Amino acid sequence: MFLTITATGTDAAPATDLGFLLHKHPGKAQEFATSRGTAHVFYPEATTARCTAALLLEVDPVGLVRAAKGKGRGGKGKSPDSALAQYVNDRPYAASSLLAVALSRVFRTAMSGSSRTHPERAAQPLPLRIEVPAVAARGGTGLVTRLFAPMGWQVTADAVPLDPAFPEWGDSRYVSLVLDGEVRLSDALRHLYVLLPVLDDAKHYGVAPDEVDKLLRAGEGWLEDHPEQRLITGRYLFRRWSLAREALERLELARLAESDDAEPEELDNAVDETTDTEEKPVPLAVQRRAAIAGALRAAGAARVLDLGCGQGQLVKELLDDTRFTEIVGVDVSVRALAAAAARRLRLERMGERQAARVSLLQSALTYTDRRLAGYDAAVLSEVVEHVDPPRLPALEYAVFGSARPATVVVTTPNSEYNVRWESLPAGHVRHADHRFEWTRAEFRDWAGPVAARFGYAVAYAGVGPDDPEVGPPTQLAVFTRTDTRPDTRPDTRTTPGTRNAPAPAPAPETRAPETAPGTAGTRTDTPKEAS
Repeated sequence: MFLTITATGTDAAPATDLGFLLHKHPGKAQEFATSRGTAHVFYPEATTARCTAALLLEVDPVGLVRAAKGKGRGGKGKSPDSALAQYVNDRPYAASSLLAVALSRVFRTAMSGSSRTHPERAAQPLPLRIEVPAVAARGGTGLVTRLFAPMGWQVTADAVPLDPAFPEWGDSRYVSLVLDGEVRLSDALRHLYVLLPVLDDAKHYGVAPDEVDKLLRAGEGWLEDHPEQRLITGRYLFRRWSLAREALERLELARLAESDDAEPEELDNAVDETTDTEEKPVPLAVQRRAAIAGALRAAGAARVLDLGCGQGQLVKELLDDTRFTEIVGVDVSVRALAAAAARRLRLERMGERQAARVSLLQSALTYTDRRLAGYDAAVLSEVVEHVDPPRLPALEYAVFGSARPATVVVTTPNSEYNVRWESLPAGHVRHADHRFEWTRAEFRDWAGPVAARFGYAVAYAGVGPDDPEVGPPTQLAVFTRTDTRPDTRPDTRTTPGTRNAPAPAPAPETRAPETAPGTAGTRTDTPKEAS
């Protein structure tokens, strides 16, 4: 990872003042240890007219993989890369949060705007040029300009081709970045510290609550009025929405305080929380669970399966309604079922009468399981999109053909609504584990034939705000059994909105291993709250 900072100067204000401001002598090459390698600082040129400081971060790829073992994006989950790819791919060598952390480590004093020997120069804008040869930019050159231009930078961002010898292959997700402008050095360093990981849309470490304070410190003076404030906040905090909301609220308080010549704490304390009647938005996951529970009540269901129950959020909600006399959470992951039992449901502390209403089973939803037959209703909440398209017919047969409950409630993201998520890059799905996401038409193209083949009627609804152009964020279907079975043979059609691969026949009936109530596991892949 490599970047250069170049200052131009005159005899009265020599460019070599850059060395005083960075607190790094132009005549020396220096090394600094970082958590993921070694940072080198040196000066390719240092004259009165022009001075360039270079930062080279030498990443230890083996140490990087070992440090991140068992971690994926944002520090959670298993890395999707194969063991070999982790060691040989180009990922560690493009500007990212690794370089941002090195900037903070090596130029900490310069980033704060302090200079004991040249305080007046530290407070003044300097003619600077910053060059980063390779920046991971999820959003392309247009996003690079939208992020840096509002702070006064003249932006030159050129897409890096996958291979110059084969232009037909197109461009990679990397850009070559050059920033020119008259900007205070401390501001320039803080811009890079925040925006490099934002462009990359990834971090090499887990995001904790203290990241909000880091963001606000580095964003002071420019983030409050940045037109892409929401995108920057969401990506920097890696879509930890509770932290992003906190950051946005604090930024708004700071902006209001500045306009009113008051301290943010004064404005915050002026709000009487006991009399504040402003209605707060209900999270989509909460709305989804309420819609599912409402559909189950309307169907008169008493004995319910939550298929792909994850950590038991819906199971807990259904337990609060005594109309549901038996609730069974089913998941393939033992770990998720354990978390549901211990943390969400707290089965060990539950009263005997309440505990008799709930059980947890380990079972794979693409295999038939006789234990799942005979229930009033089954729920597939944010599950189907986690299943590889060729395995969908097996899931359909296991649920609609074998278990065959009277009612099946299915929810899945509406991909048309994705354009309304400000922090979701164009063309991306909402969660890295989603195998696909359907439009409303594609969802109906899947649900209608499934209902007809297995003897169900189907009705559709939406969950969340219904946008007049793109519909609601979540789509819901309620299948009601008609007690006719026209045809339950394996389906070989192409699944709507997925790759054109023939679907295999349903797997032979297999009895899943027994799991005592109170053991744990997630849905096929990820907790449903992530959808």
